[in-house]
This record gives sequence, C-alpha cells and structure tokens, in this order.
Amino acid sequence: MGEAGGSNPPGSIKIGDSYSPDGSRLQPKVGRFEVPEGFESPRVHKLCGKMNELEKAQMNEITEHYVYLALSKKARGKNSKILTEIANDEKRHYEILKTITKKDVKPDGLKIFFYKLIASLFGLTFTLRFMETNETNAIQTYSKLREISPEIEKIIEDEEKHEEKMIKMIEEERLKYIGSIVLGMNDALVELTGTLVGVAFAVKNNLLIAITGIIMGIAAALSMAASNYFSEKEEERKDPVKSAVYTGVAYLLVVFILVIPFLVLDSIILSVSIMLVLTVCIIGFYTFYVSTIKGEKFLNRFTEMFLVVSVVTIVSFLLGNFIQGFIKNGNT
Repeated sequence: MGEAGGSNPPGSIKIGDSYSPDGSRLQPKVGRFEVPEGFESPRVHKLCGKMNELEKAQMNEITEHYVYLALSKKARGKNSKILTEIANDEKRHYEILKTITKKDVKPDGLKIFFYKLIASLFGLTFTLRFMETNETNAIQTYSKLREISPEIEKIIEDEEKHEEKMIKMIEEERLKYIGSIVLGMNDALVELTGTLVGVAFAVKNNLLIAITGIIMGIAAALSMAASNYFSEKEEERKDPVKSAVYTGVAYLLVVFILVIPFLVLDSIILSVSIMLVLTVCIIGFYTFYVSTIKGEKFLNRFTEMFLVVSVVTIVSFLLGNFIQGFIKNGNT
C-alpha cells in the first residue's frame, strides 16, 4: 500500500488492512464498512464483508460479557467465579476487536434481557446449555476471520475453553431431579390425555369430564409421587422426598393445564381440540428443555413422545365411542 494520497492498483489491499483511497483508515459508514470509491475489487469487497462480520462479533462479545456477569450473580461458589472469569474474557475480546474495527459497539439489550429471563424461569443449567450454541457459532465465525489479525487466534482458543468450562461446571438441583420431572409429565400426558378423550366421547358433559379429570389426576399424581418416593428410597441415589415432590408437582401441573378447556368451554369438540393442542405444546416445551440440558436431539425425543400419546389417544377415542354405543344400546 502506498503512502497517504498515493495511487494504488485495485486489489493491492491485503486482508488485515482497512484503507480509504487517501491512505487513511477505512471507517464504517451508516453502521457498516463500505467499499471506498476507487477500490472496487473482489478482494476489497471480501475485506469489507469480513470487517462487517467482525463488528457483529464485537457486539456479541460485549453482550455476552453482560450476560455472563448477570449469570454469575445467580450462581454460587466455584460456578460464580468461573462465570465471572468468562465474562471478563468476553470483555477482553471486545477490546481486542475494538482495536481492529476502531469502533465502539453497544451491547444488545434485548438479548441480555432474554437470557436473564430464561435463567430466572428455567435455571442456570438450561441457559448455559442454550448458550453453548453461541460459543460454537463464535468459534466458527472467528475461524473465517482469523486472517484479519493474529489476535483472532487467541480469541478462538478462549472460546474453546469457555465451551469446555460451560459443559463441565454446572450441576443444579433441577438437573439432578430432571428424571423425576420427566416421569411426572410423561405419565400425566399419556394417562390423562387418553382418559379425557375417552370420557369426553363417552359422557359428553364438559363439567363432568373436568371433574373426572381432576379427581383422577390428583389421585394419580399422589400415587406416582408415592411410588417415586419408595423407589428413590430403595436406591439411595437422591432425596426421596424431593424426588416425590418433583414428580407429583409435574403431574399436577399437566393435569390442570389439560382440564382448563373443559372448565371454560361448552363445546366438547372444541375442548378436546384445544386440549390436544395444549398436549402437543407441553410435549414440545419439555422435550426442548430436556434435550437442551442433556445435549440430545430434540426431534427424536419429540417424535417418540408424540407417537406414544397419539396411539393412546386414538385407542381411548375408540374405547369411548364403543362405551357410548354400548350405553345407548343398553338404554333402548
């Protein structure tokens, strides 16, 4: 590259340089780097594209700095310390990228709020597992940009370490008892969905269906909780009381969600339809939650559960129709 004000042949700019035609530093325009007039070439276009990607990465670094800092306040002991270290690393990465882009970038406030909300609702483990994808994406992005500056290589090494730390560091109570939660939700979905569909087409009285569902649901929840209590007590792996509570509460939560349509609507068909939609939503939600925490494929787990519930529902529907026909024939 020539001196300021000198002429330069198109394509002579090296990746890592950012110059305008007068030899000064290439500056972003309207929030992005643009190809300076007089430097139209594939190489310069490539450079500007990479600088724009770098600016996005810079925003991610400062955003994740604040996210990890917020999460560190929700964690305890060693975990809090590790998250603070990661937050400091992200801030350092931001400063490194700032020396390349020559630009201050504001954090994404909406993203920070989103992760804080997720952590409050679903716990630290779920949030960190969810954020693992960001670390993986960051490594892939920086791998494409490493030729811009040797400092990028150091950032890649840090991001790889972050991913390892995040996988190993967290063990929440909710994760420890996830099996108990899944047990309660699975059983409630399979048993109650089938029961409500069967009773709906046999009785055809929404209030009676709702009362039947609540009574059967509470009885089944207590039964499941008691069974889980004795099972965990024998195996001595977890606190049997907590395990039973998680199972029972998960079961009851599903029960009350599924009977709501029958309590507020008059139409049997509409109530059953909404209940089935709610069933699919519950399956999707808790499958996503569990698969995220365990690092499993969402679609496989969702499909398996959906098929099981569908078969039980169809069988219950046929049984309900059969009972209804049997009652009618008995009355004639």
